[in-house]
Amino acid sequence: MLLITAITGLALISVLRGLDGGVKVLSEINIALAALLLLFIILVGPTGTIMETIFSGGAAYIKDLIPLSMPFGREDTNFSQGWTAFYWAWWISWSPFVGMFIARVSRGRTVREFVFCVIIIPTLVCVVWMGAFGGTAIHQVMQDAAAPVKDAALELKLFEMLKPLPLAGITSFLGIVLVLVFFVTSSDSGSLVIDTITAGGKTDAPVAQRVFWCTFEGVVAATLLLVGGAGALTALQAMAVSTGFPFTIVLLAMCFSLVIGLNEVRKRDV
Repeated sequence: MLLITAITGLALISVLRGLDGGVKVLSEINIALAALLLLFIILVGPTGTIMETIFSGGAAYIKDLIPLSMPFGREDTNFSQGWTAFYWAWWISWSPFVGMFIARVSRGRTVREFVFCVIIIPTLVCVVWMGAFGGTAIHQVMQDAAAPVKDAALELKLFEMLKPLPLAGITSFLGIVLVLVFFVTSSDSGSLVIDTITAGGKTDAPVAQRVFWCTFEGVVAATLLLVGGAGALTALQAMAVSTGFPFTIVLLAMCFSLVIGLNEVRKRDV
């Protein structure tokens, strides 16, 4: 409850400062801190293993992306239902929400810039990030089968991985700050999107309305924690995923419409 209150309070300050003075500043700070932690892990961790994991993982991603995206002819039932079905539905149900925010902060960019900065760069960064942190953890387990990171609770694995490395106290604190700021920026951007939707698409809605939605998000999070904890969150996730299937049809129609629109723009420019 204290964390929810703190995160909501920080998000509220960010919302009051606006898009440029709030979300943008926090996001830039978070990216800088994340890059610093990533560079530290690569330099002081098992660099050779990390590099091997990055390149082999990236190659495997390219090679297996399409086969693992197909729900048919699969024997790995657990993975196909968990990743291919669940996460795809989860992403689709969230796509209008996230898409509106990305569209708002990307106004004025070209399509080429949008694809490069929103799709290609984040994908490459994720491959490097997973290779660095995952490669370090795998190396620790390979060196010691009883390494604490192996059996630690999911929310503690990062800190168990950092313990054997130098400056563990500082990097663990940095990890906590990163998680906190990520939550704040997520709440902040969420409030801006909900505010835009409820204002009929206006980007200059009253400040009081943005404050209401930011505060309401914190109230909902606190309520879920109090009434059901993980069980209530699981039910909420199931509800969000269930909206993914019908919206898939809408999303496909939107993709088709986007292609038509881009072709018309290209013909006009020619």
